[in-house]
Amino acid sequence: METHKPIKRSKAFVQFSREHHFGLLQVWQIRQDITNGVDAQFISKYTLDFFNKDLRGHFKREEDFLFSKLPVGDILREQAEKEHTQLYDLIDSISQNRSDDQLLQQFAGQLEKHIRFEERILFNHLQDIMGEEELVQLLHEMEACELKNMFLV
Repeated sequence: METHKPIKRSKAFVQFSREHHFGLLQVWQIRQDITNGVDAQFISKYTLDFFNKDLRGHFKREEDFLFSKLPVGDILREQAEKEHTQLYDLIDSISQNRSDDQLLQQFAGQLEKHIRFEERILFNHLQDIMGEEELVQLLHEMEACELKNMFLV
């Protein structure tokens, strides 16, 4: 079994990591429900709800606050943006065909792969290239975004 040593994460990335935890719970729930024979229409409904209420905003924050810190053409930025596009496309497919277990399995697999990539590779890369001042600025931007969202609910 592959083991990973704990990563020392900058506080600027903690909220993203927390949101990733909920994404991984969603992946687990989809897989459990498919295994247990839960109707794909039901799984599709809560998957689409989760995407629209949580994941879409999470992706937007990553694109605005993280990916933009990397230069256009950066291979890791390109991979992250490509994976977001693939996940958007899968969600569109699920919304058009809510009874397809395979699409749900594919979405769960792609989302898990994407989260693992960000946590293990992209965030480390960002921490390595961003200076302490830039990380503190990112933290302040994320806190301001959180406060703004609290008042919009």
